Amino acid sequence: MTDAWEWDPSLYSGSAPYYPRGRVAYPAELATAFATELGLDGSGRLLDVGCGPGSLTLPLAGSFEEAVGLDADEDMLAEAARLAADAGIGNCRWVHRRAEELPAGLGGFRVVTFAQSFHWLDRPRVAAAVRGMLAPGGVCAHVHASTHELVHPAIAELVREYLGPVRRAGRGSLPDGTAGGEAAVYRAAGFHGPRRFELPGRVVTRTVDEVVAGVFSLSSSAPHLFGERRAGFEADLRRRLAPAETFTARLPHIAVDLWFTRGC
Repeated sequence: MTDAWEWDPSLYSGSAPYYPRGRVAYPAELATAFATELGLDGSGRLLDVGCGPGSLTLPLAGSFEEAVGLDADEDMLAEAARLAADAGIGNCRWVHRRAEELPAGLGGFRVVTFAQSFHWLDRPRVAAAVRGMLAPGGVCAHVHASTHELVHPAIAELVREYLGPVRRAGRGSLPDGTAGGEAAVYRAAGFHGPRRFELPGRVVTRTVDEVVAGVFSLSSSAPHLFGERRAGFEADLRRRLAPAETFTARLPHIAVDLWFTRGC
């Protein structure tokens, strides 16, 4: 990530309604693997940082007494609350705050998760805060996954035509992409590990509507970036995807790094 980029509230502006349909849901096997690896038994609390519309919070909620989803985007949290109600999941709490405000009086947690969110944060600050929020024996889980794949080369080409060659992100841009090297950040915050578990990649089939929603679910092509040209972009995108009705893609494997507050 470049030094010039700074987070701003428009990062995913307008994306929330598209996210649940445009992103592929995590497989049920992921929640099972979490429960097996960590011996989850319905007790304790979960904190999902940068939870979006509850993509990981909701599948894991059944393994805890309470699941707390925290996000800086109020519209994402509204989607999360709607999805929780639709699924009859009643043990979730949604907190509208930036991760940099932690611990924010939220108390202690058995597990804290980051799923496709850590790279947007002030990582040293947030990692240190999270370590202090974990109960004795608690675990921080970093989920490496992709729930979206650009299934046709026309998508990236068209986004560049409308938004330019440099990746957009909120009001700024990310010419070098998002930051990596999170292992060093966790270790500097005092975590031990990681211990990793993995799930194999999946082949998914997506409709045109799901593909379009997926494009608008991305920070690099969020609806607000197109301004008054948004409808024109969508029409052009659908024309370039035609005449196909579905697209098949292989998602990469899911890897979860478990970081501990003491040696394991």
